[in-house]
Amino acid sequence: MELSVPAALAAVLTTLAAGGSPALFPFLTPLQSGGLNVSSAVLTAFPPAFVALGAALLVALLPRGLGHALGTGAAALVAVWSYLVPAGTYLPVKFLGFEAVLFNVDGFSQLMGIVFGLIGAAAVLYSYASAAEATQTAYALSYVGVSLGAVFAGDWLTLLFFWELMAVTSTVLVWHYGGRAVRAGFRYALFHGIGGSLLMAAITWQYVAVGSFLFSATQGIVPSVPAVLAALGIGVNVGFVGLHAWLPDTYPRPHIAASVFLSVYTSKTGVYAMYRAFPEGSLALAYMGGAMAIFGVTLALLQDDMRRLLSYHIQSQAGYMIAGIGISSALATAGAFAHLFNNFLYKSLLFMIVGIIIYRTGEEKLKDLGGLRHEMPLATVVFAVAALSIAGFPGFNGFVSKGMVTAAAEDAHLQGLWWLLMIGGVGTFMSFIKLGYYAFFHGESDVEVRDANRGQSLAIVVVGALCVLYGVYPQALFTILPGTGAAKAHPFTISHLQKGFALAGAGLVGFYLLKNPLSKVGRVPDIDRIYNPLLFYGTRGLTRGVTGAYAAVDRLAVRFAEEFARAVTGPDRTVARALRALPDALVERQGRTDGGVPRVRLRAGIGTSILIITLMLTIALFLVL
Repeated sequence: MELSVPAALAAVLTTLAAGGSPALFPFLTPLQSGGLNVSSAVLTAFPPAFVALGAALLVALLPRGLGHALGTGAAALVAVWSYLVPAGTYLPVKFLGFEAVLFNVDGFSQLMGIVFGLIGAAAVLYSYASAAEATQTAYALSYVGVSLGAVFAGDWLTLLFFWELMAVTSTVLVWHYGGRAVRAGFRYALFHGIGGSLLMAAITWQYVAVGSFLFSATQGIVPSVPAVLAALGIGVNVGFVGLHAWLPDTYPRPHIAASVFLSVYTSKTGVYAMYRAFPEGSLALAYMGGAMAIFGVTLALLQDDMRRLLSYHIQSQAGYMIAGIGISSALATAGAFAHLFNNFLYKSLLFMIVGIIIYRTGEEKLKDLGGLRHEMPLATVVFAVAALSIAGFPGFNGFVSKGMVTAAAEDAHLQGLWWLLMIGGVGTFMSFIKLGYYAFFHGESDVEVRDANRGQSLAIVVVGALCVLYGVYPQALFTILPGTGAAKAHPFTISHLQKGFALAGAGLVGFYLLKNPLSKVGRVPDIDRIYNPLLFYGTRGLTRGVTGAYAAVDRLAVRFAEEFARAVTGPDRTVARALRALPDALVERQGRTDGGVPRVRLRAGIGTSILIITLMLTIALFLVL
């Protein structure tokens, strides 16, 4: 039976209970009891990425309210669709003449689709409530759609295609805001262009070595040079130390709603791609993850700009995921993807709350805020939930997933990595104690400020409730985690609880001791302060050198053409000028001809004559050959 796209979507909406689980979607239970059913062919006919892309087009054309409502519903549908689609769904196609898989469903891609849809729905609702233009939301949904295309790809060529589109759509999303976001967008595009080129080189090398782009052709990227290229190319997206500066440079600059989308999709798609490239892990990756956790949290602690602080924590939190992928045990891999899922929730929530503060006060920096707990009580409470979640306090979702990764490091006897992750945890507590203290508790607000509006409130309350749900009942998350590692997770042991409380205490004491020194820190330069000028002046110097060399060659070519034309049209004058240029030892001056050309007579001995003849014959032979 063939269905049109609208009819297929309607059929899906009426059959959401097919295989649904109350743990994740409790609202599906009433539909289950009704006995509704439909063939899974409806869910497997085409990827849910097309739903988001189609909605993006309609959002740009429809009235703002209707368009955002459609976008919210489409993203929510993607989440449910991703949950219900049968594992093992495989949609082979021909792409550019190669075998490709447009829709490949396993536990990893399914988890990504679920959380992409959940946060997409909340972010579109938040966009509408935060006065985002319909065009911006359309760009954002297209960004969500191509990200879904990347994670549901079953081969490297398809993943690369959507990977590059992800860079394009996110760049346009940044540019749309204008102002200082434009230059940051150019730098963002340059970084991701370089990263995409490195990944393309790795995939091309992979094809030469394996003869196929399919994931099933080999276990990840082949070793040696392709693996290094892939790690660096994907490392740009996840924020490897040294390749990370685009994060804090870009994300604080666009519209507050755009920052919510940007904060989760690019880096987490990178984490997913890193797993596909290195399913068996790597100690180098694991320790790079530890370095990311430490570096990101250190720079975050020194920031005054709220969104810049949060941007460094994207790098830091991705470090835990990369560490889990690098360790590669069952528990570590499950912990990496559990932390990815949880990070979507609390990271988007933090950007929403900071966005609400900016939306209501117009201020971006902590030094210009204070005392907002009285004016914004709901935002204060939800911020506390988000902060405790990202910091890993017991009872919140970050505690569960961080504990899985650190426990995996301990089980693998990687004590150095374990200490890096634990110190990163202390720094995270310190960062968010700082943010909460200066934004909500320090001093009193000078102006009357309203709390979140209805749409913003609904978005942050729903996402905040999920942070608590997965923190107190992690089994709801464990049921959808891929692999068998979740069965080895025991988050509420006495040992884990003690570590969680100890990290919180150390963070509180650390902030108390460093509060005054931290308050005196100004703008802290990052590595881009070095290589941005080098790239700018280096590129300008190279451009000038190339154009100068071209101009010099052009002048020589024109001069040669002019001289050749003179020689052809007036050979006697050319010969006379050549003879006149000879030294007096070779010629005898004899006045001028009637035409004014100097008359000369060649004067040379036998040796000079032989030398001249030899040179002339050599030149003639060279020209002939």
